[in-house]
Amino acid sequence: MVDIPRMEDYEVFPNTGFLPSEFPLVKLPQEYYQPWEILVNNLPSLILTKKIRWHIDTNLPILSTDKLKDIPEYRRAYQVLGFLAHAYIWGTDKPTNKLPEQIAKPLLEVSEYLRLPPIATYAGLCLWNFKQIMPSDKEGEKWDLDNLTTINTFTGSIDESWFYLVSVYFEYKGSFAIKAGLDALGHARDGDTKKLTESLQSMAQAIDSLGSVLMRMEEMCDPHVFYFRIRPYLAGWKNMGDVGLDKDGVIYGSETKPRSYAGGSNAQSSLIQFFDILLGIKHYPTGGRPVPHATTAPKDGENNFMNEMRSYMPGGHQDFLMKIQEITNIREYVLGRYDSNPELTLSYDACLAMLKSFRDKHIQIVTRYIVLQSKQASKMGSTSTLRSGLAKSKSKSGEERGTGGTALLPFLKQCRDETGDPAAGSWGKRILSDGVMRLKYSKSNGINED
Repeated sequence: MVDIPRMEDYEVFPNTGFLPSEFPLVKLPQEYYQPWEILVNNLPSLILTKKIRWHIDTNLPILSTDKLKDIPEYRRAYQVLGFLAHAYIWGTDKPTNKLPEQIAKPLLEVSEYLRLPPIATYAGLCLWNFKQIMPSDKEGEKWDLDNLTTINTFTGSIDESWFYLVSVYFEYKGSFAIKAGLDALGHARDGDTKKLTESLQSMAQAIDSLGSVLMRMEEMCDPHVFYFRIRPYLAGWKNMGDVGLDKDGVIYGSETKPRSYAGGSNAQSSLIQFFDILLGIKHYPTGGRPVPHATTAPKDGENNFMNEMRSYMPGGHQDFLMKIQEITNIREYVLGRYDSNPELTLSYDACLAMLKSFRDKHIQIVTRYIVLQSKQASKMGSTSTLRSGLAKSKSKSGEERGTGGTALLPFLKQCRDETGDPAAGSWGKRILSDGVMRLKYSKSNGINED
């Protein structure tokens, strides 16, 4: 039997989950890299004055990555270069189809080292882009959302910082669910039904808390500011031909063929994919979802976008998810004991219900921050590429498109609905088919399995 992976071997940690165990570097210590640091720390002003591209072309030398000493330094370099790359492409009224060698060459090198694509990803924007406001070693204060701020932003706005920081805090709170999930996996493999039930109950509670974290987005990130001022800089260079980029992407430095990458997206969070994999949730191409509880899968196979987004995660996290996928047996264990242990079945279905509830909240946020703002953009009739074209990028079907390149609402709604498909018990199947609100009603009224 293959051992359960040791979290730390995959850059995953008991107290911080997919975040680093220590706070990220705020700046590279070598004087040699100060040209990068000076630019990224002045990014909001350089974007505001539309001088970022000129400064990079004129003043930035091609720096070697040989002086980077360890993973934290490579992460900081990746974060800095990702911000600079996006600012270079999108930081003026007209996007450009080529990254200069002084950005492209080191970005390609650090990306290869970290096993990440050479673009600003969720890792560079969120996982490695935070620091404390007031230094503290106390666990409660150390990770308090109100005591965190970002290292870098495109706009210098509180709204942008808050947008990233809510994701940071989400990942931190998710560490409790990861630990409970791994405990559950261990108990399933050991055949300990009682402890498995307890771990699944703990995992359901931890997932439930994540929805509350997500809804804190509304506290300090204004939807209008996000859509028109922040979101344009998160766009990648995939499927962006309708806003002025070459349809094949961007040329990196001295290369001759363009590269195409999706922009930063919460779909690149390893945490949600961890839940899906552990609980046996399958996702399919948009529009290709099989009939719930069917015994055969559709011909198109699993969702290629979800698999693609895994390649946008840090290498260790990719390996961790693959290992979990190889060994998870929780759903099979639960199904094998459905008749004899309704409490186990209920605890498993509760995890699905809480995850589906989280996805409902995510759809609410996306609707408010993107879909409704898109309608406003159409009424405004702005001719600015950044404020209008990039923000309201749409798929061929006319659906609002995410920075990852998907038709947003159809994709998210299908992911939500698929979350309930593996339900093991008849109670869970009813609740997860009819809506999560009934779950809360049922729990408050003491309704149990059947």
